[in-house]
Amino acid sequence: MVSSTASVAEPWRVGVLFSRTGLTAITETEHFLGTALAIQEINQAGGILGREIEVVAYDPESDPETYRRLADRLLTEDGISVIFGCSSSAQRKAVLPAIERRNGLLWYPSLYEGFEYSPNVIYTGASPNQNSFPLAEYLVRNHGRRVLLAGSDYIYPRESNRIMRDLVESYGGKIVDEVYVPMAASEQRLREIVARAKELAPDVVFSTIVGRAAQMFYRLYREAGLDPASMPIASLTMAEGEVREIGAALCEGHITAATHFGSLRSSSNRRFAEKFHRAFGADKPISMWSAGAYAQVNLFALALERAGTLDTQRLVEAALGLSFEAPEGTVQIDPDNNHTWLTPRIGRVRRDGGFDVVWQAKAAVKPDPYLAVSPLGGRWIGEEISVA
Repeated sequence: MVSSTASVAEPWRVGVLFSRTGLTAITETEHFLGTALAIQEINQAGGILGREIEVVAYDPESDPETYRRLADRLLTEDGISVIFGCSSSAQRKAVLPAIERRNGLLWYPSLYEGFEYSPNVIYTGASPNQNSFPLAEYLVRNHGRRVLLAGSDYIYPRESNRIMRDLVESYGGKIVDEVYVPMAASEQRLREIVARAKELAPDVVFSTIVGRAAQMFYRLYREAGLDPASMPIASLTMAEGEVREIGAALCEGHITAATHFGSLRSSSNRRFAEKFHRAFGADKPISMWSAGAYAQVNLFALALERAGTLDTQRLVEAALGLSFEAPEGTVQIDPDNNHTWLTPRIGRVRRDGGFDVVWQAKAAVKPDPYLAVSPLGGRWIGEEISVA
């Protein structure tokens, strides 16, 4: 994907760390493709300040320890200071010590659980106030007060479920149980969670199960006769690529809170879809994973054009406050916390594997990673654009 045409000037060398194999290969491959598309477009347009972007990319195989080792290699042996990478919080936490120790800069495109700030990271995915907060109110209002929490056993699900518990209770709801499975959960362990859902009959299951285990969980859920019309699974991560892998008919009716859906009708999303499909094939779904990765590379390009250097401090200073018309709409890097203004949305899976957007905020929302100014029990639903 990345142009191999030599530039007269020395290229800007960057690292890319997204897995194409392993437990989270589907979402991470989408990150990789969105990154590759943006870099290809930038290079074809003449690069940045007349210099192309040159990529050093590795496949960490969805393993946090491999992420740590390869990040260290990029920062030392390869002489790289800027890395686009990591899909999960476990991966980000694994590379962060090396990034900070060697004064690199990580561009992180995934939603996460919040409660983190590093001067060496630009966070371009959603913070909890940009997905969990409106989702909690929507679920209690539209589906009921009894919620089952199910997650993979690592930091993102544990912290996200802690926040969701507080949110559900702030709207008068009740958590009926909270259960976890290993990242590489067996079918039997997932069947036990499905059986627990059947026994408790909550109004909704909030799932932070990720990767292959999530795909199996959704299949087993429908196999057990559980109906999304009366007891949907709600997620922050289930997107178009995994829906296709599971089978759209098995996912129809389930709910995802995200800042981008492939079905958005905006001109910026149509342009992105056309370019993505031209590059990778018309059958490749677009999602928040590819769109977010694409947007952050373009934000990087704007920052680099302003800074004129890959020096971490100068590049971060140049990035703060920058905005870009992304596939999801206008996004902006917040100058207060290195996170990104994004537009919250809630979607419901259709039979064709796309999403009907049933709610969206009126405008992009300021990121509040420490939930310092986002009140529990606040009003979100009703403060929206009608999209149903």
